[in-house]
Amino acid sequence: MTIDKKAKMNKITRNDKILIATLDHGLTIGPINGIKNIDETINNAQKGGASAILTHKGIMKNLKTSVNIGKIVHLSASATLSVFPDEKVIVGNVENAIKIGADAISVHTNIGSDYDKDMLVDLGRISDECDNSNIPLIAMMYPRGEKITDPYDTKTVSHVARIGAELGADIVKTVYTGSIETFREVVESCPVPIIIAGGPKVETDKDLLEMVSDSMEAGAIGVSFGRNIFEHKTQEKITRAIASIIFEKKSVEQAMSVI
Repeated sequence: MTIDKKAKMNKITRNDKILIATLDHGLTIGPINGIKNIDETINNAQKGGASAILTHKGIMKNLKTSVNIGKIVHLSASATLSVFPDEKVIVGNVENAIKIGADAISVHTNIGSDYDKDMLVDLGRISDECDNSNIPLIAMMYPRGEKITDPYDTKTVSHVARIGAELGADIVKTVYTGSIETFREVVESCPVPIIIAGGPKVETDKDLLEMVSDSMEAGAIGVSFGRNIFEHKTQEKITRAIASIIFEKKSVEQAMSVI
């Protein structure tokens, strides 16, 4: 990693750990509760201790609030209104993302469908653009499509995570496989740092924090959570609880006392 890229990586991480408030859902599923007022949500995430936010370019360049943490611009898009909601297409470029203040770039790739070949081409191309511009790339790698029978299977998740690393990602985001032992296999088979996705909002705060704690014990460097932050009744407090585990190595019980 070049000195310039490392400097940008330091803007989205804290002591080599990371907590991303992922806020790209307005494009995918619409302006649902929690992200209708995106500036308020970003403020809550910042106050709660997130190290970075992730949005699409239109949100990033039109924010009214001051962002004092890392800024990640997401270049992939699809909508649930589409006939092909899992087919991600590239809707921006690295150069313009940097112009609006991006410290890192994010791309989403679903593996297991008829159209994953196009997403692989896009990932490889954006990876080259990021290297040429000395900016970190986060690859969201998901087992998703008609060929995937179990999206949490350890071998399957390990494979899709490895694809992200093989194509040049600096950080790979993928699903949590459900246990420390199985996710450790995913981490150990990926030559770049891994972070976990939150997925749908979990049932309880304790379940969420246990997932964070277990993934960190397995070797992840952090999380990238959307709905489990912005759909929470107290966005700032749940962010602070997650942050306490990632950055301060607090226990689940200690983190629960924050909420």
